[in-house]
Amino acid sequence: MMWTEGFIHPALILFLGCLVLPLISKKTQGLFFPLFPLAALWICWNVPLNQGVQIEFMQYQLSIFEVDRLSRIFGVIFSLITVAAGIFASHLRDTRQHISALIYAGSALGVVFAGDWITLFVFWEVMAISSSLLIWTRNNQSFNVGLRYLVVHLLGGSILLGGILWHIHDGGNIIIDSLKSDQFPSWLLVIGIGLNAAIPPLHGWLADAYPKATITGAIFLSALTTKSAVYLLVRVASGWEILIILGVVMAVYGVVYAVLVNDIREILSYHIISQVGYMVVGIGIGTQFAINGVVAHAVCHILYKALLFMGAGAVLKQTGKSNLMELGGLFKSTPLTFFLYMVGAFSISGFPLFNGFISKSMVISAAREEGFQVIFVFLILSSVGTFLHTGLKLPYYTWFGPNRSIELVSTPPNMYIAMGMLAGFCILFGVAPSILYDLLPYSVDYKPYTGSHLVESIQLISAGFLGFWWFRSKFSSEAKIVLDVDWIYRKGFRGLSHSLLLRIRRLFDNAELKLFEISRWLTHYSRNPSYALKSMRPSLEVTGSLILLSFILFLVISIFK
Repeated sequence: MMWTEGFIHPALILFLGCLVLPLISKKTQGLFFPLFPLAALWICWNVPLNQGVQIEFMQYQLSIFEVDRLSRIFGVIFSLITVAAGIFASHLRDTRQHISALIYAGSALGVVFAGDWITLFVFWEVMAISSSLLIWTRNNQSFNVGLRYLVVHLLGGSILLGGILWHIHDGGNIIIDSLKSDQFPSWLLVIGIGLNAAIPPLHGWLADAYPKATITGAIFLSALTTKSAVYLLVRVASGWEILIILGVVMAVYGVVYAVLVNDIREILSYHIISQVGYMVVGIGIGTQFAINGVVAHAVCHILYKALLFMGAGAVLKQTGKSNLMELGGLFKSTPLTFFLYMVGAFSISGFPLFNGFISKSMVISAAREEGFQVIFVFLILSSVGTFLHTGLKLPYYTWFGPNRSIELVSTPPNMYIAMGMLAGFCILFGVAPSILYDLLPYSVDYKPYTGSHLVESIQLISAGFLGFWWFRSKFSSEAKIVLDVDWIYRKGFRGLSHSLLLRIRRLFDNAELKLFEISRWLTHYSRNPSYALKSMRPSLEVTGSLILLSFILFLVISIFK
């Protein structure tokens, strides 16, 4: 399968932007930024299906571009969200953020359209490095967080590379295809991918890093890394039943930890873990209906989660604060931010007429149809918990809590434009689900707006509202230090790095002493070379004798051998 005529890889368009933007005045860089992902979006939308580009690399035939219905819909949504995030960030005069975001989004597109493991790995690592820059560029305090983030992802990349090499060594195809769960290299590959999907216990990096990223960087992070992993798991691990268990653990785990934290972006970060859990469950079920649900929910999640992070980012921009206990009473001064945020909150909570209603229910229905009744119950409970925290706790204490008399900074209009754009898509897909369903990998015969589904949703929403109102005083207490499993590797890494640095320092100290002794000896004997030769003559004679004896022994052994 070859297709090269008039071909431009959409990732190259974004990489081209990295070369062009530094040549433009900082005042206008933000205005040009969205043009590059917009061009990539046009390519992704119009590229013919079942086409590709192959190149020769050593003895391998690399498939650097493969497009089918699955890769195209992910390419479209990745490009679309980069356009929206670019508009949201267009007021910035920070070339580093613009370039890092374009490289990050371009590498995510490279992952989606990669047809072989080598191409995928290259883009996978570029994605890890470029996304780290969106954390580091916030301030000096984010350096350690970004370093932990990068180390974890490089570790995941190393596991992925080990799986790739082992897979190829065992005769596996270099082309990305479905993996067998009874082969050890396949497990290495899935573990490497699962780390980017934030599957517990490999999830701590997400809630640690996303709240510390730049205001605009967190939007890119929320949309690309975990969903790239979801795409790849759909491609290689559909039907792995272990993913059903891991997915439901994610769904519940993220909701539980959202109870314990009070930072608005940390709450949203834990809910990423929870929502990706629904997708992982669907991948584990592996039926066509479940996979359609996974892809639909990934698209909807990218839209509403980016909108939620935009709302949280706007609050952080306006107030300089992100802790619920420091916020409150903002509704009168920032009503538009509140209403746009609530579109995302209604979407993630599965309200009728919003996109989460038409996507999350597909995964839940697939679990029920395949007889996973316990999984079905846990997913329903997680959905109630999502509304409880993202739809009630966060907006209540941000916009309707005690008035803290916070001095506000004005919000650039481009932020509202980007939020309005995503809010429009959330409502559009909720009102007209067939627009999204027609883009899914398989044909869809699912009607979300049935009487039973509507009644069920209203009951769950009511239960969440009553639960919050009853226990709202508990939510308002000061947050305590919350330890997640990342504490283990953070402490372990600190101890390991200290031990390693100590050993390296001792090695260099010893080497320095030896070099000093050698230089002192050379300095002493260079003053009188003849005396130096005389003093070294016994040593030279002994050395020469040993060499001669060794040569004689070698000849004797060779003769009698």
